[in-house]
Amino acid sequence: MTKYLAAVVALVALPQVAAAQNLPAPVIAVVDSNKAANDCNACRTALAALQQQQQAIQTFRNQQAAPLQTEEQQLQTAVDALKGKQPDAALQARITAFQTKAQQAQQQYTQRAQGFERNRNHVMRQISDRLRPAIEAVQARRRATLVVDAGSVIKFAPALDVTNDVVAELNRTLTTISTTAPAQQQQQQQKQTP
Repeated sequence: MTKYLAAVVALVALPQVAAAQNLPAPVIAVVDSNKAANDCNACRTALAALQQQQQAIQTFRNQQAAPLQTEEQQLQTAVDALKGKQPDAALQARITAFQTKAQQAQQQYTQRAQGFERNRNHVMRQISDRLRPAIEAVQARRRATLVVDAGSVIKFAPALDVTNDVVAELNRTLTTISTTAPAQQQQQQQKQTP
């Protein structure tokens, strides 16, 4: 009786085990998401605009630094000439004015750098928001059951690479990218709105 019961259980369980083993053959696609995010037409344009913004900030910093360095050297020479004595009121006023100018220049640079960082994050968010749907569209067209990022794969056959298809999909769906982030207050409202 026990053997009979075991045989019945085995017969009932066998179709379920067989069904679990009959998985479809995997269709794997590989995407270089970094390349796709850099190579789409709108992405290239936006990244070039960001590079120009960054260069403008660096130029601003250099333009501010040169006269400040000259003035600092002049003040240091004047202080050194005192050989340890206290500076007079006029020199002290020049030092205070210099410190104020240097502080203002640093604040202006920091504000511009923060603005650039907001712009960069805004651009990257727009690309990221469209990248996943582009990958999913290519996955569906290619009937892929698994999509992996090229950065997480040691080696793969070039036939599995669908990066160019993803770039083409991005070119179709992402035609422009704003390179100027909304004001901080608007950004906070957008994050709160689902």
